[in-house]
Amino acid sequence: MQGTIKKLTDKNFGFIAQDGADDLFFHANNLDGIDFDQLREGDAVTFEVEKTPKGNAAVGIKKA
Repeated sequence: MQGTIKKLTDKNFGFIAQDGADDLFFHANNLDGIDFDQLREGDAVTFEVEKTPKGNAAVGIKKA
């Protein structure tokens, strides 16, 4: 799937915006090949969606 980084926090997590769907939570542990510090709000990313006890989350996140 594709989306853009909507919000980053100083606690190593953030949210990805998707067209026509709810924003997805992600944690720095779910980044693939990039460091959290390399991300900026507005960056295009690709990812997979994983169901968690707290709802859907983005995993395997890469810069597009």
